[in-house]
Amino acid sequence: MHRHFNGLKTAGLFGAIFALLLVVGGLIAAATGNSAFVWIFALIGVGTTAYGYWNSDKIAIRAMHAVPVTEAQAPGMYRIVRELSARAGQPMPRLYVSPTQAPNAFATGRNPQHAAVCCTEGILGLLDERELRGVLGHELMHVYNRDVLTSSVAAAVAGVISSVGQFLAFTSIFGGGSDEERPNPIAMIATALLAPFAAMVIQMAISRTREYDADEDGARLTGDPLALASALRKLETGTQRAPLAPSPQLQNASHLMIANPFRAQDVSRLFSTHPPMGDRIARLEAMASSPR
Repeated sequence: MHRHFNGLKTAGLFGAIFALLLVVGGLIAAATGNSAFVWIFALIGVGTTAYGYWNSDKIAIRAMHAVPVTEAQAPGMYRIVRELSARAGQPMPRLYVSPTQAPNAFATGRNPQHAAVCCTEGILGLLDERELRGVLGHELMHVYNRDVLTSSVAAAVAGVISSVGQFLAFTSIFGGGSDEERPNPIAMIATALLAPFAAMVIQMAISRTREYDADEDGARLTGDPLALASALRKLETGTQRAPLAPSPQLQNASHLMIANPFRAQDVSRLFSTHPPMGDRIARLEAMASSPR
């Protein structure tokens, strides 16, 4: 079976974003003669991220206006999730349905014991049961792989870099420390502008890598890569036909969804939290054709 080393790529991207944080932190310490500001920003980032991580299920569910459903209301969804959870040896997550015709699905929660899986009405009407099984396998693997933690840490570091970058820009303009101690002001301004941009790009790359991983692991869980490939093909068309309108709440939750919920022109490829559908489908088709 062809492997894409997604875990290694994620580790490498985390190394890059932490290295960027160290560079920016070193510059601000040199500019001010005091590294305390870096720690203050870091503590703020850790605090806000801990809150978001702990309440990730509530935040995403609220953003999509989702409601819990019973087995009588969504028997197919319950049957599939119960089967896949048992196969993975994990507890059954809570199930929700979002009252929107935009076809999508997501899973969230800080661990398998506090997980939620949500489907929109649009995806339940668009996919057949085999395709829905492929999608739910993908979403469950996000929970089992602790991707909410991964994305939370990446967002925290990127947020700290952006905050420190802004402080660095202020320091380079208004001064701080002696002339002998201060780095080149042009280099400081360039770093202040480019570091947040680079951090955001790396954060998006981490999210895209975790999508590839959930595709592969979800296909192994269901044993049917072509079902997920077929679902993604339908979702590519469906999400463009019925996109969600970007809003702060939805933008914060969009990386959790199996497909980019916004119009293609609303999000450039560079800043997309999702890999191109064509690449994902090709990988799944390659899995199906590889010897087991």
